[in-house]
Amino acid sequence: MAEYKYKRVLLKLSGEHLAGDQGYGIDPKVIDGLALQIKEIIEKSDIQIAITVGGGNIFRGMAASTKGMDRAQADYIGMLATVMNALALQEALERVGVYTRVQSAIAMQEVAETYIRRRAIRHLEKGRVVIFAAGTGNPYFTTDTTAALRACEIGADVFMKATKVDGVYDSDPMQNPDAKRFESISYLDVLTKELHIMDSTAISLCMDNSLPLIVFCLEPDTNMERALRGEPVGTVVY
Repeated sequence: MAEYKYKRVLLKLSGEHLAGDQGYGIDPKVIDGLALQIKEIIEKSDIQIAITVGGGNIFRGMAASTKGMDRAQADYIGMLATVMNALALQEALERVGVYTRVQSAIAMQEVAETYIRRRAIRHLEKGRVVIFAAGTGNPYFTTDTTAALRACEIGADVFMKATKVDGVYDSDPMQNPDAKRFESISYLDVLTKELHIMDSTAISLCMDNSLPLIVFCLEPDTNMERALRGEPVGTVVY
């Protein structure tokens, strides 16, 4: 068994990442690659992995609301997009032999379990990957807030947020080539410096519950495993 620093992990995946280079929808190569990474980690250890996935590759509720759509209705559509992503990820994982359960905050018993905290924990204890879908079931909450909430509920040791960049910077590295990357930073500094790595509700949840956050890039495909070992990958927010 490989030795990892963390026993129970909440991994937050953006919907945009699942789209790959095509920019929209679900790229089978991307989710197949993710499934293989997760399978390799699970086979090496008794680590427990839960996943929260976004829906921005299909529909972004907040973006639609700025164009005139009712915000609550737009958010519900976005929640359904996360269910589609969760089911696609489940299929990819089970195709490579990883047992999974999708739990949805919106009841849809034909395709997913309804979210029940104690049942989710039991699945993790039995070695299943649990994928949380449909956000919190309420509008006006982001999937980052959902991920922070679920991480606290299941007693995760760490919240891992996969992004397109390799950590937290003092400004947007896509626009500023001189942006400075932090190896570690406090939640309070994230809020006061207005770094916007997550919405303030998600950050406050993590801060109030002393939940460490690792912001990292999934590429190269060894990054997730290295971060779980406690190696210096991305930025640790404490």
